[in-house]
Amino acid sequence: MDLKEKDKKYLWHPFTQMKDWLKEEPLIIERGEGNYLYDTDGNKYFDGVSSLWVNVHGHCHPRLNRAIHEQVEKISHSTLLGLSNPKAIELAEKLIEIAPKGLTKVFYSDSGSTAVEIALKMAFQYFQHKGLKGKTKFAYLNNSYHGDTIGAVSVGGIDLFHSIFKPLLFDSIKLPSPYCYRCEFGLERQTCLMKCLTEAKKLIIQNRENLCALIMEPIVQGAAGMIVHPEGFLKELAKTCKENGILLILDEVATGFGRTGTMFACEQEGVKPDLLCLAKGITGGYLPLAATLTTEDIFNAFLGEYEEFKTFFHGHTYTGNPVACAVALENLSLFKEERVIEQLKTKTISFSKCLEKFSEHKHVGEIRQKGFMCGIEIVKDKETKKIFPYKDKVTIKISYQARKYGLITRPLGNVLVLMPPLSTTHEELEFITSALYKSLVDILGK
Repeated sequence: MDLKEKDKKYLWHPFTQMKDWLKEEPLIIERGEGNYLYDTDGNKYFDGVSSLWVNVHGHCHPRLNRAIHEQVEKISHSTLLGLSNPKAIELAEKLIEIAPKGLTKVFYSDSGSTAVEIALKMAFQYFQHKGLKGKTKFAYLNNSYHGDTIGAVSVGGIDLFHSIFKPLLFDSIKLPSPYCYRCEFGLERQTCLMKCLTEAKKLIIQNRENLCALIMEPIVQGAAGMIVHPEGFLKELAKTCKENGILLILDEVATGFGRTGTMFACEQEGVKPDLLCLAKGITGGYLPLAATLTTEDIFNAFLGEYEEFKTFFHGHTYTGNPVACAVALENLSLFKEERVIEQLKTKTISFSKCLEKFSEHKHVGEIRQKGFMCGIEIVKDKETKKIFPYKDKVTIKISYQARKYGLITRPLGNVLVLMPPLSTTHEELEFITSALYKSLVDILGK
């Protein structure tokens, strides 16, 4: 059997309908160089979704490669349970330096989901230690996505992913989402007076005695289709939480490390969370690593005598893995030395201009962009905003067609997605938007 046959025989792919996969010709990526991927047949593709939103400086970056090799020559792994290692310590220091002020402690794990699980458990246990036993619930936004583990799914707001698991989930409080294109209240953006915010604040205040934390993706809800929040939405919710004794957990797994144009999205509204969840871009897209950052106040609530059992009984085998931490440190060095965030300002403007070509297409309902995060919502009818039937797999067909033009992307439902590496050039932004536009025209006409 060749690789494609073996893939179909042995692999089960994530978020993939395997009945379709077994009928299709698998695309097998063999190597990467810069912002490009190469398959086993030697074909070259631009990595239009940063290998699922993680790649930052391009593939096979010599400095990131070197950081891994040098650490492997010393040690690949030792536990952080009762021991420590230099790279985990150094990275924690660097993360605290760049994080919003007030965050002082770093707890490592290995994925966005686990970073969220840790934040939820910390928030819950914090109030138990404080003697506020009734504060056991979490609030979350409709259309939110925080990962696929049970705790993360319990505060997830995408029914397509989460509804089947409802019997397994703990009860949480769902707040309205500022999905302006498809307003939950049937209002228009220009005249709505942000009713979603008013209702969200009302629910938080009504449930303040039972709420221990609000968890949300700041500024952009990624998996929901790149929903960009109105200015002030995050800041107002943060203020409401603070005034009502509720912790704020910000999930910057997707939005962190420059994706929205600043190192962390919450910086754009001056918000300082009580817990911050990081993953994806933390290693530049090289190795699995995640971190949950929190405050001295929360950390201190877990301090006590051994027999008091105030310990945070949570951990992962590869917590603080030195190889992952080594490449993460080099990733942060590249951010600083290559002035990545500063360069994003002009690149983001270029990206916006390149996306203008989509605006007049008869099947493009809305273009949503923040920094290097972009979603293009495809509709069957602009007037009614009706979408194509799922069985038509329109956005999947468009994304597959893009491969013929040398672009790899992956849709979110009826939304086409572009989230290129931050190392993407102005010329490459024109290339990827043109490739996707041509694919749209090929499938749906002009």
